[in-house]
Amino acid sequence: MAKILQVQTVKSFIPSRKASSRKGENGKVLVLGGNYLYHGAPILSSLGALRAGSDLVYTCVPKINVMATRAYSPNLIVVPLVDAKLTRGSVQKLLGIIPKELDSATIGMGLGIQDREALKILIASLLDRAVMLSLDASTLVPEILSQINDKKVIVTPHAGEFRRLFGQSPPDDTKQRSAMVEKYAKENGVTILLKGPTDIISDGKQTYHNPKNIAAMTVGGTGDVLSGVVAAMLCKNKNPVQAASAAAYVNGKAGFLAQKKYGLHIVATDLLDFIPYSMKPFDKVK
Repeated sequence: MAKILQVQTVKSFIPSRKASSRKGENGKVLVLGGNYLYHGAPILSSLGALRAGSDLVYTCVPKINVMATRAYSPNLIVVPLVDAKLTRGSVQKLLGIIPKELDSATIGMGLGIQDREALKILIASLLDRAVMLSLDASTLVPEILSQINDKKVIVTPHAGEFRRLFGQSPPDDTKQRSAMVEKYAKENGVTILLKGPTDIISDGKQTYHNPKNIAAMTVGGTGDVLSGVVAAMLCKNKNPVQAASAAAYVNGKAGFLAQKKYGLHIVATDLLDFIPYSMKPFDKVK
């Protein structure tokens, strides 16, 4: 039976921050995405992760996007991807550059993938390093399913990406939609966060609904922000279905507050401004 996400439930999913913690202990995140067209997607994800409480974010983008990404925000640690798209060579180079003690990674937002074998190598290498993974957008292809089975990985598709990944379109009816998400989550050993007017999050055993119905959130980039928040939550909570649920709730609340201020005319960066307010009920220090 699916549960509706409420503040008290989400509060139990987000651990306290230690007053004695040092830089990096609240999360080290890798964000990998972007191409010549979608340069903003990994920036949104990275800033979303920082606003949701991560200490360090390594933003890996193709070298053609590096200057623009660095210029946008001094808060990002920008790592160049040597090729314009994901290739085996660029993956090997990246794996030699990024810190070995990453907590989580979110991959795919705006990312061009030239070689799907390169994607599989990257996923395998990060999993071998015990990095918690969230996969989005162009990484959501059927070839990855056997690789991430029972590996505590989160996938964050919208309806079209769900169809590409699992071969079936989710129905509009929430109950039927929920049943389909549960089915594919259980069969493939993954946690699915299906984005929509009501987000549906399931690992096949537990299912949560996050009703939003926020008309303004159809604007491009809100899902990229969500991917960053998911990565931040995975640093705090290694339980994927709880981390994904907390992220969906926080992202949706930020969208609600943005729409309340700007009406139907929000942009994705507005969500970044409201994530701290969305996190306030869950801010605990011990």
